[in-house]
Amino acid sequence: MHARAALFDLYGDHLRSRGGQASVAALVRLMKPLEIAAPAVRTAVSRMVRQGWLQPVRLPQGAGYGLTPKCVRRLDEAALRIYRAGTLSWRGRWHVIVFGPVKDRARRERIRADLTFLGYAALSETTWIGPRSSIELDNLLDSEGVHADRFDAALEGDPRELVARAWDLTAIGAAYEHWLSEAVNLVGALPGGAPVDQVFATRSKLVHGWRNFLFQDPGLPPELLPSGWPGEKARAYFEQEASRLLPAAAAFVDRELL
Repeated sequence: MHARAALFDLYGDHLRSRGGQASVAALVRLMKPLEIAAPAVRTAVSRMVRQGWLQPVRLPQGAGYGLTPKCVRRLDEAALRIYRAGTLSWRGRWHVIVFGPVKDRARRERIRADLTFLGYAALSETTWIGPRSSIELDNLLDSEGVHADRFDAALEGDPRELVARAWDLTAIGAAYEHWLSEAVNLVGALPGGAPVDQVFATRSKLVHGWRNFLFQDPGLPPELLPSGWPGEKARAYFEQEASRLLPAAAAFVDRELL
């Protein structure tokens, strides 16, 4: 697990609900069970500040870093899909985004990556669809200086065929099966009565692996997915184990924040 990804997970999974701030020393201590060294933590924090995700703050414990509004929006968007995707409704209408060609390659790839993270898929270079609108979309387009038409529409044709064209369900399903096998082994290796730092590390790896599906699975409506969709079994396991391991992991975070 890279330091930057681990810090995003830490802020989203634990610090967001604790004021969204932590001292540098606490961040270093919290990353230690993940075998991420202090220099890597400091380098990742500096990069996140330059990218507008974190901002320096002065805390009673010393210098630290807190969430920016941009990062709060991103973490809230992620949490909505990580922990409550099963409750997200779909009313038969797609959220459609249409914008003009973006000539700059780096900018175009950045927009593509961000839209994919938010659950959209490309029907063409300039037309994207998602099962629902994103709370972060306006900020994304504004920050990139992109004007886009956005609207909800019931698109023509069989929605199942549209889903199969826009998303690679075979690959996503295989990824869920692979993740579940790895997750069972990860959690199964945790001994009973393990110390809280070890539980924190195991749960962090579990959440990190699950969070990666934000770049693959937009949380499609169950009625548009194949029967026996492996994502449902994987989600049930994740929710069960993430909840079971949370008290001990949270105790470790609270201890190291002091």
